[in-house]
Amino acid sequence: MAFSPLHDDWTVEAVTGPVPDAVAGRRVPATVPGQVHTDLLAAGLVTDPFDGDAESAQQWIGDTSWRFSTTFVWHDDGSARHDLVAEGLDTVAVVELNGRVVARTENQHRSYRVDVREALVEGQNALTVTFAAPVAEAEARVALHGALPHVNHHPFNMLRKQASSFGWDWGVDVAGAGIWRPIGLDSWSGVRIASVRPLVGVDGTAGTLDARVALEWDGVTTGEHRVAVEVTSLEGHRVADASVVVAAGTADAALGLVVPDARLWWPLGHGDQPLYGVRVTAAPADDGAGGGAPDATTASWASRIGFRTVRVDTTPDADGTPFVVLVNERVVQVRGANWIPDHAFVTEIDRDRYQRRVADATEANMNLLRVWGGGIYESDDFYDACDEAGVLVWQDFLFACAAYAEEDWLAAEVEAEAREAITRLSPHPSLVIWNGNNENIWGFVDWGWKAELQGRTWGDGYYRDLLPRLVAELDGTRAYSPGSPFSFGDPGASDDEVHPNDHRHGTMHIWDVWNRRDYTAYREYPARFVSEFGFQGPPAWSTLVGSVHDEPLDPYGHQMLVHQKAEEGNLKLERGMQGHLPAPATIEDWHWATQLNQAAAIRFGVEHFRSLAPLNTGTIVWQLNDDWPVTSWAAVDFDEHRKPLWFALRDCYAPRLATIQPRGDSLAVVLLNDVDNAWAGDVVLRRTSFSGDVLDEVVVPGAVGSRGSVELEVPSPLADALDPVAELLVAVLPGFGSGRAVWDAAEVVDQRLDPDPVATEVVRDGDAWLVTVTARSYARDVTLLVDVLDPRATVDRGLVTLLAGESATFRVEGAADVDPHALTGRGVLRHANGLLLAVAP
Repeated sequence: MAFSPLHDDWTVEAVTGPVPDAVAGRRVPATVPGQVHTDLLAAGLVTDPFDGDAESAQQWIGDTSWRFSTTFVWHDDGSARHDLVAEGLDTVAVVELNGRVVARTENQHRSYRVDVREALVEGQNALTVTFAAPVAEAEARVALHGALPHVNHHPFNMLRKQASSFGWDWGVDVAGAGIWRPIGLDSWSGVRIASVRPLVGVDGTAGTLDARVALEWDGVTTGEHRVAVEVTSLEGHRVADASVVVAAGTADAALGLVVPDARLWWPLGHGDQPLYGVRVTAAPADDGAGGGAPDATTASWASRIGFRTVRVDTTPDADGTPFVVLVNERVVQVRGANWIPDHAFVTEIDRDRYQRRVADATEANMNLLRVWGGGIYESDDFYDACDEAGVLVWQDFLFACAAYAEEDWLAAEVEAEAREAITRLSPHPSLVIWNGNNENIWGFVDWGWKAELQGRTWGDGYYRDLLPRLVAELDGTRAYSPGSPFSFGDPGASDDEVHPNDHRHGTMHIWDVWNRRDYTAYREYPARFVSEFGFQGPPAWSTLVGSVHDEPLDPYGHQMLVHQKAEEGNLKLERGMQGHLPAPATIEDWHWATQLNQAAAIRFGVEHFRSLAPLNTGTIVWQLNDDWPVTSWAAVDFDEHRKPLWFALRDCYAPRLATIQPRGDSLAVVLLNDVDNAWAGDVVLRRTSFSGDVLDEVVVPGAVGSRGSVELEVPSPLADALDPVAELLVAVLPGFGSGRAVWDAAEVVDQRLDPDPVATEVVRDGDAWLVTVTARSYARDVTLLVDVLDPRATVDRGLVTLLAGESATFRVEGAADVDPHALTGRGVLRHANGLLLAVAP
């Protein structure tokens, strides 16, 4: 058995469409796997699609049909079957081999396998894949089937194609075409392992494996085959095995085995992530398969598994309906982020980039990533990285912000796609939740779809019937949610009776904050679980100026607005700062202030929601990452710079968090202790001046149990005496988290802060710089924007608030050749206080 990739010597040419003269009639070298945009870029026929206003100049690419062609030499090796396997074609395509049509495809999110032995010839063979123009194809289906509601400007919901490739409120419009996953010839005889679903469980101290093996045969109808499964430890030792003999032609085999004293797989912060190897073989029963060395007739499949159990508890309680994630029957307080494709051209994402993004999550104390429904089912490299790091994955099925037809022309592809995705991803212990869609049930109820649809199908049958049936059939080891948001109220109630975005029930999205309301409105939601909420900010300075070239640079410049996809986005940034920060005087101050305000908004929301535990069981901030250089909700920008928001998330997602929160007419110190060890000690409450004078002090005993939370009331005399513009409340908790919490009774714009509150010292440490900042008076959110000096530079901390007399040292890497004095210049060393310089008398 042999798989031969067909990745060499491809070309791409425009077939029909509004093609520029420089491209018309040309065959351009093509990379496979790849995409047409990147091929044109490599050939010098287009500029960087992310630069300036190239997006609008390149819209013709999505209106053009493209043909990819190659030739290859083939000789018959005697195999009974020769299958052309395309793991990913984007999207509507006709595949021809030696002039014969062998396949017609219309789904980016699934693979295709076709027996092409009758089309192959000895020696030279010609293979072509012709893609329909995606924008024109989507519009044609609107004309054929009727328009369905959707967000944004293209009817992406007419195709099973990555929705965000057509543009989103953070995404560039680069709908194109390409052979985006491997393609090749699979030659085989006898039996082929079509798929394996290694479904795991836990029984006492043992791990259980129920391996469901799908078999395909070359037409043989006699004889027997042995199907065997073997589990090995991390060290490579066999720990369990089983086999079964099946008759030729048997479509499915089930093998069960037990791994005694199995080490359990845990999410980050709850334990280790041991991964076991699993290998399945199938061979003629008399050749010793499963015991001897495999030969050419042996089919095999291998992956990794982790033993763990998963469930989501939505049992109604006195407060409504919870959404509690349990792994190995232990409650997991979710600290997560939403994930979008990490590059607008997804073939540019490699294993290392996935691992860097997952590290961005874990180093910010995140334990869950939600793969959003407008993107793709990611490469196994992504899920592997999450398996290894202990990051839980909530996986949306690929439906987002639109109505989707349930008629056969789309439904057949939806089922095929879902079956393949559920099966392919079943080995990954990190994947714990399948979710039916993003915001579609909410959209049907609230966004005026009912009147527009006039009784037509819109996807509800997928979310509440087809998809849960498929998950139950193919993988009953994971939880299923019909949508996000979703209320999990009375099963007999309609969505009109139990609103899908009711904060009392299940999961909710909060988007009135950012779009219309100030971020302090987060406190109005005693939410059970928040699966989307976010606030915008620009990317790092070097990322911004690397793609935006307006002269002068201005928030409302033409290219700046090209890289701001949210409706009235920069106006919302401006409005969102009002009442919190002074109006920025320069573009550099605008950049810092909007980044700072983004971080402050999300820190405010996360600390509020976490303080509600155990009523609230999780937050999933929108969003971890970007897919191009853009002003967005991301914590890590496209050039992989960690924005101030990332540092805020690292702090407020700390397993041990102390936060001061209003409770009625008083204040409380809330202790969140998401670790196994309890804590007890004195909590010192101090009212201090900005200059560091302790004006009053009270000591209260504090204690919080393992995985618990507690509220400690702040004595009223202490809180009531606080001068909001000149004083602050500090809770000191030695040995608990960061060791303290600070309460600002007024916003920066209203406080009498020293606009120049710090002294600095810079020393060399090998190839790094150590920048020590010492506060002469209260300094809020001290940050070094080191990429201003060198886009390669990084710093280990940010948004550090210092009380008078305190110091913090920042380690700067990747900037060995910069002038050390520049590290403390006003454009690099920033703090909230400095924004007051523009308004200082």
